[in-house]
Amino acid sequence: MKNTYPNTNKLLLFAVMIITTYISCSSRLNSSKNTTQNDPEVSLGWKLGAQAYTFNRFSFTQALSKIDSCGLHFVEAYPSQIIGGGIQEKMDFRMSETSKTYLQKLLKAKGIRLVSYGVITTKDSNDWEKIFAFAKSMGVENITCEPQDKDIPLVSKLCDKYQINAAIHNHPNPSIYWKPDVVLNTIKGQSKRLGACADIGHWVRSGLDPIAALKQLEGHVIQLHFKDLNEFGNVKAHDVHWGTGVSNVKGVIAELKRQQFKGVISAEYEYNWENNVPDVTASVINFRKIVQEK
Repeated sequence: MKNTYPNTNKLLLFAVMIITTYISCSSRLNSSKNTTQNDPEVSLGWKLGAQAYTFNRFSFTQALSKIDSCGLHFVEAYPSQIIGGGIQEKMDFRMSETSKTYLQKLLKAKGIRLVSYGVITTKDSNDWEKIFAFAKSMGVENITCEPQDKDIPLVSKLCDKYQINAAIHNHPNPSIYWKPDVVLNTIKGQSKRLGACADIGHWVRSGLDPIAALKQLEGHVIQLHFKDLNEFGNVKAHDVHWGTGVSNVKGVIAELKRQQFKGVISAEYEYNWENNVPDVTASVINFRKIVQEK
């Protein structure tokens, strides 16, 4: 039988295609939103992600896939990691514009935000302005760093100029910033954007109680490097699944809640380097269970 309404059929087919496309896109968008919104730490203002150094045996491109598989949506990049994806440049602040564009597209495709960059150390004071400019161009919120004492006023000024936080990181004793009181003295009188990146694992390695250290730094903690270790007071102690070691993860989470901390928490798992995705995943699951406890 001859179709007497060809234009009507075409319009109906076009409408069905539009509706199908809309539903598909909406479903993917809502799925992405729900993935983040359903993470219990979000309601506390916590951005749980990973320091890419956790996956330092791999390129940054590969690290993002691993971070995604761990159920995390934020990343802290470190400067000496190869970018990957066919690019041999490193995650250095001197990278080309082509590499920046590649990274921005990759991060968007993965649904992962580059929120932090570090840990930065440099002997050249002239580097700091370039580092902050790079961070600004990439949408970074925090620069984790260990500046030389002479550069603290400069870093403080750049924090305000670029509206980016600088979080002073503590490596274990005998590094310069291993004790919270050193950090407090360093940031005294400086920009409010200059604070601490509290590495609780390195505190434990140095024989410091992480909860007491957090209390000392209350109001100044911008970011954390999160670890749980198998031994207290031993620089060679290694990472274990969060909540199963000596770092008192439950107590740390409770203290962060008490302080009404809001900011970035970077998983930094420095053990079982070649295959630590299951370890990070288990740690994230444990963390989220503890966060939901009353």
